[in-house]
Amino acid sequence: MALHKLQVDDFYDDSYKLIAIHCRLEDYRLAYLLNKHLELKLERKQKDIDFKYLESSYSIYEWDNETEYVLWNLISNVCQKEEDSLSSTGTLFSDSEKVLKTFHLISEYKKVDYFIKVSDEIKNVDEKLILKKIQAIPQVITSYTVDPLKIKSKDHLIF
Repeated sequence: MALHKLQVDDFYDDSYKLIAIHCRLEDYRLAYLLNKHLELKLERKQKDIDFKYLESSYSIYEWDNETEYVLWNLISNVCQKEEDSLSSTGTLFSDSEKVLKTFHLISEYKKVDYFIKVSDEIKNVDEKLILKKIQAIPQVITSYTVDPLKIKSKDHLIF
């Protein structure tokens, strides 16, 4: 009898382009600037990307360009949460301090603030032109393409 195995890699859709953006703006301001400069229509999704085991959530903006068969996503790579930190003082009651913890969607790129994921069915999106337009935005520090195959946590980009 033949034994059939499913490879986990068969479920990954690697037919997307990934662009890293270094920018200190809030997500809604960056989405506005991208809409303006790239002529997109990114809108905030009602639900964020939520990882319960990491206790973190990341904002996501999306635009499905049905005429050109392109799905655009702007994803935050940084999540900051305020948590209580117990500091023992040797007394019965301990003082609690607030500590700001930082989590990253793609941990290999901790200095990246946002990612743009472009799922292009027809392969007609020009990466160099997109990068040129993004880098023309004064508030963007830098942007560059990232190879999705080299990311260890690429399953975080499936949504």
